[in-house]
Amino acid sequence: MKQFRTLFIALALMIGATAFTNAQSKVAHIATQELVQSLPEYKGAMDQLQKLEKTYDAEIKDMLSEAQNTMQRYEAEANTKSEEENQKRAMELQAAQRRIQEHSAKARQDLQKKENDLLRPILEKVRTAIQKVARDKGYDYVLDSTTGTGVLLADGYDLMPDVKKELGL
Repeated sequence: MKQFRTLFIALALMIGATAFTNAQSKVAHIATQELVQSLPEYKGAMDQLQKLEKTYDAEIKDMLSEAQNTMQRYEAEANTKSEEENQKRAMELQAAQRRIQEHSAKARQDLQKKENDLLRPILEKVRTAIQKVARDKGYDYVLDSTTGTGVLLADGYDLMPDVKKELGL
């Protein structure tokens, strides 16, 4: 009876250890930021954003230059104009300054929206490829090992080569 109990406990421990081993999740990692930045679509999107940003910068610089020229002209003519005319001109300059600030804010919003519109499909493509490769390889979890994301150690399986292969890179 004592041997049966010992055998039963040993068998239970062995089954438990096997179940524990099988229940462990497989974890892999990938540096998603590095992957996204290596895609040609990302580089094209960044080029589009830089062109748009340069366009907005040029518009704002033109508006500023025009406002500065007007201000210098108004200052030079201030002595020859009436107080009422000078106040009217000061209000014009304030309105120009508001327009420049509004245009700058709108430009930032437009750039942010354009960035989101351009990057959303790229990020979705990467996410889909990572999921497909992880499932094909039998991984339950994939951690982002990009610097600053909270992963302190990334000794596990790196999906980067497999995902790049899936994306055709």
